[in-house]
Amino acid sequence: MDHFSCKNTNKMARRTHVVAGLGLRPCCFFCVMEEKDPCVRKAWLELALRDLHMTRDDTELALTLSFIWRYAMADPEDPELPSLGIFECMTKLLMKGLEDLEWLRTGQNVYVPYYAAHIIGSYTMKKPEFAVKAVESGVIAPLLQLMRGKMSWVEKRVVIRALGHLASYERTFEAVAAYEDEVVRLAMEIAATCVDVVYEEFVSVQEREGRVKYHIDLLTRGLGGLEMEDQKAEEWASQLQCWSLHLLSCFAYKQRSISLICNKTFLKKLSQMWGGLVNHNSPAGIGLIRIICYSKLGRGKVAESRELILSLCNLSRSSDDWQYMGIDCLLLLLKDQETRYKVLETSLFYLLDLVEIKALNDRPNLGDRITRVLLMDYNTKKGFIYTHKTQTALKELWKTFVERRRRERSDNQEKVAETSVVVNLIKQQANHFLRVGDIEGAIKCYNEAIGLCPLKLRRKRMVLYSDRGECFLLLGEVDAAISECTRALCLSEPVNSHGKSLWTRSRAYDIKGLSRESLMDCIMFVHVRCSRGKIPYYAAQMISKQMEATWLFEEARASRLRRMMLKEKNHLTGVLKITEEPGKKKEGMMMQMKKPDPLD
Repeated sequence: MDHFSCKNTNKMARRTHVVAGLGLRPCCFFCVMEEKDPCVRKAWLELALRDLHMTRDDTELALTLSFIWRYAMADPEDPELPSLGIFECMTKLLMKGLEDLEWLRTGQNVYVPYYAAHIIGSYTMKKPEFAVKAVESGVIAPLLQLMRGKMSWVEKRVVIRALGHLASYERTFEAVAAYEDEVVRLAMEIAATCVDVVYEEFVSVQEREGRVKYHIDLLTRGLGGLEMEDQKAEEWASQLQCWSLHLLSCFAYKQRSISLICNKTFLKKLSQMWGGLVNHNSPAGIGLIRIICYSKLGRGKVAESRELILSLCNLSRSSDDWQYMGIDCLLLLLKDQETRYKVLETSLFYLLDLVEIKALNDRPNLGDRITRVLLMDYNTKKGFIYTHKTQTALKELWKTFVERRRRERSDNQEKVAETSVVVNLIKQQANHFLRVGDIEGAIKCYNEAIGLCPLKLRRKRMVLYSDRGECFLLLGEVDAAISECTRALCLSEPVNSHGKSLWTRSRAYDIKGLSRESLMDCIMFVHVRCSRGKIPYYAAQMISKQMEATWLFEEARASRLRRMMLKEKNHLTGVLKITEEPGKKKEGMMMQMKKPDPLD
């Protein structure tokens, strides 16, 4: 009997159980939750949770669990249900679903494992004492069975979430770590494959009848069409990947399974797992990489992955929310003498563009820190022998941001003002060259102006760098344009807030095929320049283009398309082979007929 029919029946008919000293108990869990007397409510709830796994009406059970999950999410720190046996109840329901497949396939029971695992995760996400209760109730064993793939990716999503919460607390970590090798391997596999799995099993199935019905119901509550289902599936796939990486981070933080996590193939895939654009609140992949970089073994493994280092370099020079994490990782690698010279040649020319940054994400004087790390052994006699290009770059860094800064400290306001006037005149000349189409002449003027412009005149330097970046882009020198715009954005207040530089760099990134970086810059450009007005058509076009290129399932879609084309090619090859063979036989017979008879 559901809550609504229960409410409309005779009051006495709604009472089915006699409780000593309390009278009759409602047959409906929702009615129990409405009880005002705290003593009666507590006793009834305890009984309801104890007997919930024996509920015969599958629809009522599914609705009850859905309600409990929402109740938990509304106040995950409320001790009422955890103190009355919610975890024991969920463990029984999970075990019943795993052991009794006939029961699981009956009506609405297929929803039970999903909601049961979700309730465990919701009540353990904030309070360690609830996590302890959950572990003591035996939740880990059934959660692991679901993680192994006993049902589907939908259940894995909430299971990984729950295990991640349990692994994040000191008091319950070891309970999860008892299965360390298996949990880590499964989490790595899920993180690396879940996007493909969700695409293959759900998103690529364009006929609604071919999609698993209860997956549709869980994703959108049966509301909306294919488009809404696809959007929600994208969000859930991203969450599944992020929560898998969070679970791995719990082990990496404890310096556990580092060598296993730092598998070369996995690190290569990890370089693209920042968390997904639909999960912009989770550091996910970059968060795990930073934790790995805190260990010596991890730094050694990361330094050997060229793809990962390049991804960190691109991230450190982008307007991504996790830019500071990319910088952190590179600095950790550069400060370690065993990894410094493996990554310096690559990372140097990215970090050079960031040396004038003041603060980023509560990291004060970040530019000075970068400068010190890059010049760490510049003046020492022994050590690594740099290439000529690297030596020149470091020498220029020393002259510009160490020696020049020392000289300029003694400059008075009058001298700074005089220099500023000269810089303005040179800039005007550069603008004239631009108007007449002499881009090389303009760049020469900008070079001279930047060389003269005092370091303390940050806004003026920002404009000069930005204008020079635009010139480089006009000449097709994309890397130089990105470098100049990055330097300009480091000088803006706050960082990454100069509209012209963002738009120039977004276009440059687009030319290089760095869609994610281009998208981030374009979004920031719109935020800075168009917060109160209409988004320009050219910016909307760029965002649309890059959103398509950075779609979470784009790689899975392309991979599926390649497989289909290869299959079609093999099929055509087979057909041609079959049709050619009879022709060959016929041609052979004709040749024999034309052959002269030796007796003639």
